[in-house]
Amino acid sequence: MAQGNNYGQTSNGVADESPNMLVYRKMEDVIARMQDEKNGIPIRTVKSFLSKIPSVFSGSDIVQWLIKNLTIEDPAVYLCKRTMQNKARLELADYEAESLARLQRAFARKWEFIFMQAEAQAKVDKKRDKIERKILDSQERAFWDVHRPVPGCVNTTEVDIKKSSRMRNPHKTRKSVYGLQNDIRSHSPTHTPTPETKPPTEDELQQQINYWQIQLDRHRLKMSKVADSLLSYTEQYLEYDPFFVPPDPSNPWLSDDTTFWELEASKEPSQQRVKRWGFGMDEALKDPVGREQFLKFLESEFSSENLRFWLAVEDLKKRPIREVPSRVQEIWQEFLAPGAPSAINLDSKSYDKTTQNVKEPGRYTFEDAQEHIYKLMKSDSYPRFIRSSAYQELLQAKKKGRNIPIFPCHKNCTPTLRASTNLL
Repeated sequence: MAQGNNYGQTSNGVADESPNMLVYRKMEDVIARMQDEKNGIPIRTVKSFLSKIPSVFSGSDIVQWLIKNLTIEDPAVYLCKRTMQNKARLELADYEAESLARLQRAFARKWEFIFMQAEAQAKVDKKRDKIERKILDSQERAFWDVHRPVPGCVNTTEVDIKKSSRMRNPHKTRKSVYGLQNDIRSHSPTHTPTPETKPPTEDELQQQINYWQIQLDRHRLKMSKVADSLLSYTEQYLEYDPFFVPPDPSNPWLSDDTTFWELEASKEPSQQRVKRWGFGMDEALKDPVGREQFLKFLESEFSSENLRFWLAVEDLKKRPIREVPSRVQEIWQEFLAPGAPSAINLDSKSYDKTTQNVKEPGRYTFEDAQEHIYKLMKSDSYPRFIRSSAYQELLQAKKKGRNIPIFPCHKNCTPTLRASTNLL
């Protein structure tokens, strides 16, 4: 390649340290090593029919030389070592798993040697101190994130990041086609200077900060985990799909027999219905019998006011608008007012918000309080209900085909509780 005095320098005589120039220098170094007489690519004379062709080398010679002299298998060693380490902390991303499979196919003959290298490095890492090992892991991941970036990201070792930035933001280009600054007093008539952009205002900066904070707080899942969750959900509910598992006595969607729906609505739940209560709290609340059993369990723990409040708010959302203000006051007096007979525990934020909402009653006055109580029951009361002997005995009894009495509402239930058991 050219060896001029100005090669790799700017017009000011300063060495150009742009990413592209660094890559060009690496390419020069590789070509110079290829031309080395001792350790370069072997060049030989090939005899033809009546002539000789001097200084010949084949494409396979180049490939073999690159594999031998350049560390092309380093990414394979790194990814292979990652699979041997803590999977919870260093699990391969989807694109990394694809790269590992592609490298394994490319280096099929050398894979045993690559695996031995990765195994040896992993053993050395285990002997290091825990903090030192974490630091080295972070440094190694950062190195490969730069040299083998995520698909779709700019590879700064191959692309001039400044040039890429100028292409994406043409208004920020400062140099004209003649290498001069955009100056109103002197510029070429063939090049119209681009107007300089104004610095962002405080409001614009705040909007950008808010946008990136939202992006950081977004919950992201790998596609593989989403697929696993979908498969688990499908397997869990497979027996409840009448088109996959024929129900007993018949499928009402294919026949005129409604016996199946009548059994589902009866107060004697089948084993499938009882089992479904354990899938989640929503399943227990959707089933009238499951709701009654959950309420009975909460009464035994003296915490039924949480579920009664939640059901009362659900009932409020379905009331005619003319009945809403009076119903809001009834719920407030029963569950939230100072000295309420069935007071519930709310955090200060939800209580203050609900207190303000009561002044202008509506169907969603207790939305924040209801959400807080729902999370409280889901994390505390519901798991205890599923582990309780009452639920386990009911589940085992239905498995054996025996019927046990479904307890009615307690004799001391309030009118709100009696009405709530007829919801949903």
